[in-house]
Amino acid sequence: MRIEGSGEGSGQGAVEGSIEEYEALPSGLAEQVAALEAQAWPGSSPGHDPALAPRAVLLLDAGGRVAASLALLHKPVRLADGRTYRAAGLSGVVTRADVRGRGYGGRLVAAARALLAADPGVDLALFSCDRELVPFYEAAGFEVLPGTVLVGGTPADPLATDAPGLDKTVLGAFPTGAADGEGRTDGEGRADRVRAAFTGIRVPLYPGTIDRLW
Repeated sequence: MRIEGSGEGSGQGAVEGSIEEYEALPSGLAEQVAALEAQAWPGSSPGHDPALAPRAVLLLDAGGRVAASLALLHKPVRLADGRTYRAAGLSGVVTRADVRGRGYGGRLVAAARALLAADPGVDLALFSCDRELVPFYEAAGFEVLPGTVLVGGTPADPLATDAPGLDKTVLGAFPTGAADGEGRTDGEGRADRVRAAFTGIRVPLYPGTIDRLW
């Protein structure tokens, strides 16, 4: 599905190309994304766990090549208070090396946040990043969740964002149109309640062994 054309709605009119969303990538685009990910994370395996309902979001340059890509992953999260929230996260955010620094990545991440905000099946966006990347994601509209830790992997083999050797920060976004863990949809009040529920806690994300911290 095409999201926007050249510079439309992005606030970055100099960034040419189009943003498109896919449930399944055509082979040619899938090969380009796999190549970008292999360069960014050598030794990693391409693709995501189908159980997380992955959707690819790509920024294609004026020539139709993948300039930047990311995946949106989805999973219900049940907190200790018994409420379940429909979480989505960003994974595999990467920009082609020869076009870095031109705003492609920022425009793509901002578009992904807008997609999640418009999705009635998403209560919140939730993911982690390396500490030095926090300003990049904040510029796209995400916010730091102070004291929040994501616990990934599986209950038998967890991987938390505060594990030794990791320097991760947890970020989120809270749309006003979706229901909270109790089914309420009262705009900003709902967003504030979801934000409060996910701030300063250890979140039992457990996305599995493929996308361990998505």
